[in-house]
Amino acid sequence: MPDNNLNILVLLRECSDPRPPAKVITRGAGISERGLRRIANPADLSALEEALVLKDRLGAVVTVLAMGPQRLDDLLHLAASLGADRCIRCWDHGMDGGDATADARVLSRLIKILAPALIFSGSRLPDRGDDPVPALAAALSRIPCLAAVTELTLGNNNVKALRKVDRGGYQEVAAPLPCVVLFEEGAVPRYPSVEAVTAAVATGVEKWNLASLGLPFWEVGASGAILPLAEFGVPRPDPIRVVTPDAQLPAFERIISLLSGGIKSREGRLHSGSLDETVAGIWQILVEEGVAT
Repeated sequence: MPDNNLNILVLLRECSDPRPPAKVITRGAGISERGLRRIANPADLSALEEALVLKDRLGAVVTVLAMGPQRLDDLLHLAASLGADRCIRCWDHGMDGGDATADARVLSRLIKILAPALIFSGSRLPDRGDDPVPALAAALSRIPCLAAVTELTLGNNNVKALRKVDRGGYQEVAAPLPCVVLFEEGAVPRYPSVEAVTAAVATGVEKWNLASLGLPFWEVGASGAILPLAEFGVPRPDPIRVVTPDAQLPAFERIISLLSGGIKSREGRLHSGSLDETVAGIWQILVEEGVAT
């Protein structure tokens, strides 16, 4: 493949920063994200580093893509400081509330428009685990998808990859171009220089929306989700009338009475006697309960 035709699309996503301090704000039955800090997904940065290595070796063109609100521009500026050639952020209010299937439709249309030879991203998100969106987008685009990749080698119109499998093993696979490659967190991303960071701040980020993609709103977002979010509430038990404990009782017994909700503890039966008398008594109870005849 000629070097000038090697276009690589890298999908960048954000995740929650596990380092303190972090604030979790509750609102009724939900949790607000306002107090959580966001960082770039480490596996996505490893995928970006793999793309930049191919750029240094073969002269590939690297395009970074983020799907989300305006705060993701910081991730794109970071990618530009590392050496990315083009930054695209796709977001529309119609995409809000979508599930993995609805987001995969958007990513599949982006792949069709940009027509890259390779689509790189990370295999996992540290706060959410596996993300099915890239794999579903590959299925919609009818292109192969290689997951849990640790090493990648370009061939003649194909790629050969070493990927992790169960029980700590590795597997060598090959796929034709174009294809989606999901990398494990391994390659350490390069550190940008001060001049590159300064220049990246002024780098323009292309803003794409549903009109740019030509997607109808009913195929994406909450209306296009197969698994829509449902309303939920915190279950709460029915109130129980608690009898005010006798003031003459000791403090410990009054506390037990309040915690028990006014329900008296069950009293068991105490049997005493010989072995034959105990067996006869148990048998009589079984007869009375209708278990034995």
